[in-house]
Amino acid sequence: MIARIALPILLAIVLSDAYIEWHYRHSRFLGTVKARLLWLVPGLVMAIYTLILAFTRNFVPGDIAWIELYMFLTGILVWPKAAFSFFSCLGLIAKRVFRLHRNWGNYVGDAFIAVTLALFFYGMTLGPRRFQVRHIEASFPNLPKAFDGYRIVLFSDAHVGTFKDGRRSLLQRDVDSINAQHPDLIAFTGDLVNIQASDLDSHQKALSSLRAHDGVFSVLGNHDYSYYIRANEAEKRVNEQTLRERERQFGWRLLCNEHIVLRRGSDSIFIAGSECKGQNPLPDSCDIPRTMKGIPQKAFAIMLQHNPIAWDSDILYYPQVMLTLSGHTHAGQINILGLRPTMFSYKEDYGLYSSGNRLLYVTSGLCGLVPLRIGATPEIAVITLHRR
Repeated sequence: MIARIALPILLAIVLSDAYIEWHYRHSRFLGTVKARLLWLVPGLVMAIYTLILAFTRNFVPGDIAWIELYMFLTGILVWPKAAFSFFSCLGLIAKRVFRLHRNWGNYVGDAFIAVTLALFFYGMTLGPRRFQVRHIEASFPNLPKAFDGYRIVLFSDAHVGTFKDGRRSLLQRDVDSINAQHPDLIAFTGDLVNIQASDLDSHQKALSSLRAHDGVFSVLGNHDYSYYIRANEAEKRVNEQTLRERERQFGWRLLCNEHIVLRRGSDSIFIAGSECKGQNPLPDSCDIPRTMKGIPQKAFAIMLQHNPIAWDSDILYYPQVMLTLSGHTHAGQINILGLRPTMFSYKEDYGLYSSGNRLLYVTSGLCGLVPLRIGATPEIAVITLHRR
């Protein structure tokens, strides 16, 4: 994980320290060796920490606390200096170009740091603990009559390896909230673990307690495979197989490029589940033709797919799929004034989307590898089907 962002972080450390050293070289602020050491040592520590995590064996360390500590230290040690240096440098340029008496960039930088630090502390503490139940009414002209009013609870991106210590009770809260909806069906759209099946060891009781009239149906997300583990193929297969077996032990019906039919008298709907749609460099396990094979053209089908990008690229070619449920994006984990980082990389990144009579809902999920949430509140979605 850190290997992907190590270079920008190292540059931020080096360039910001170099700028401040140059800019304040004649001031009392850095006038002594002791003062310079106090200023430079945190950057040196963070550079070493970054390199250690960048060369860790797996995508993340076995103990996720090392990543959480790293993100916290980055937020309080690296980000403020980098932000101040950026605005101060711009202010210095403006001062010389417009012959100003002050470097106003310093003041802008201070204000920007204060606001972003407040948001950061909120996002690392209170943000992940918030929770909402979203209610969505979904109407279709071809919904079989017997399924009018059918209630589906969607949850996704549990990342249960992050629910530990003081956050362990939050997963039980989420499970209780799902059961409190008295759903006809529970749909889970992937990323149950961070990188390894052992994340489930302390959460079996909670995950096994989910209850719905027609059961719990699930698909795999990118973190549920062994993409992020550096191991031989045999170890990776064991990890994936263990996770699949554990989901079935919970009483869930794991759908791997397959479908099942639900009947109410003479009426029926299909629940289809495709494996995760991969994006470079991740392999693509999604096989929509195989998933849909045998579903009649005039049937009503609901597709579970972790990655919403598959809606445009694959799923819309199958007119039977009237409703698609996805996760994966976490709504960017940051949503400020309706702006999310994922808006720039996903056409459908959060919320309800339509194409004719067909709908896609992308949930913000419950958690994430890093429990940072600003505005993108963890949620479950209660989707009620109606015949129009």
